[in-house]
Amino acid sequence: MFVGGELRAEVSFAVARARLARLVQVGGLLDASQDAYGTGFAVLAPADPPGPVPQVAGLVRVYSGDLIARGDSVHAPLRWEAIAPGGEVFPALDADLTLHPAGDQGTMLTLTGVYRLPQGTRGNGLDQAVVRRVAITTVQVFLNRVAAAITVSGPARGRGRTLDDGGFPPAAQTP
Repeated sequence: MFVGGELRAEVSFAVARARLARLVQVGGLLDASQDAYGTGFAVLAPADPPGPVPQVAGLVRVYSGDLIARGDSVHAPLRWEAIAPGGEVFPALDADLTLHPAGDQGTMLTLTGVYRLPQGTRGNGLDQAVVRRVAITTVQVFLNRVAAAITVSGPARGRGRTLDDGGFPPAAQTP
């Protein structure tokens, strides 16, 4: 299923680009991805009608490539890999995170990609409407986390390492 979303961050493009580069460098997109993936699948918990929640995949790896400049924008390829209930690894999301200027003090973040569920999930109670809700929620949470990280000054955090200038604010971090 194709997914996408966009969000305006109130930070200059130059600052946003530098902070995103640092987040990629320290693995900060992993934190945002894990939070988004978990939140997205949490929409399955209040199953309607009540009953068992279908088994779905858990996020196991996040890959983000180096930033690629194209014209007046910068792109970061992103891949989430998940492990299905049966143990096989599959790509849950292949996407492109893009930043481009939106005025002097604004930056647009856009995510476009393909969201996949493991084979066999159609028969376990997941329908297209639920999958679409999961995808929309996941993308929006991810964009919100990245926007917060590039907007708030502070250390960039990821995988236990820090670098100055850009990072997830403490209130936005998951416990």
